[in-house]
Amino acid sequence: MRSRVAVLASGRGSNLEAILAHAERLGELSACEVTLVASNREESPALATARGRGIPAEHIADPANGASMLEMLDVNSIDIVVLAGYLKLLPAEVTKLYKDRIVNVHPAPLPRFGGPGMYGLRVHDAVIGAGLKETEVTVHFVDEEYDSGDVIARWPVPVHEGDTAELLAERVLKVEHVMFPRVLDMVACLSPARLTAGD
Repeated sequence: MRSRVAVLASGRGSNLEAILAHAERLGELSACEVTLVASNREESPALATARGRGIPAEHIADPANGASMLEMLDVNSIDIVVLAGYLKLLPAEVTKLYKDRIVNVHPAPLPRFGGPGMYGLRVHDAVIGAGLKETEVTVHFVDEEYDSGDVIARWPVPVHEGDTAELLAERVLKVEHVMFPRVLDMVACLSPARLTAGD
């Protein structure tokens, strides 16, 4: 039994596409299946990607409404929530009920380069400004604060001399696309849904 995954995205959805492609390559060996995509942006490309693949896609009109979000997840029988460039803080009701079942990818070392406002090129600017020779992609569980949940996996990425935030972002994103789907599959293997089904 595969874990049913909801992917929440605010941006273009490139990590969503990487997750879908990885699951397709694995076929029956995949531990998870994306069965819902949701975004706080009505015109998010991630929603268009989902609809194009026949995956239910929903607009989150009020990201702070925990009851509404829980209803959406419940109606779709979601086991695991994935934040793939989702820039809103999840309501406490959601993080509590889905404890250790919400996964996020962050494009820099945590906790040093995390927190409110630390996303996109700002993160890479901060890494370069700090003089780091190496950054990392960090996959972590999500709790009630930005970027503060337990780290699941890290993958180092070199910072080259003369790097701009744009160049570093491109290099980091390539690693995200390789790493994130694989870590998600690992988490899905240990999800309550699969463990119960295997009893």
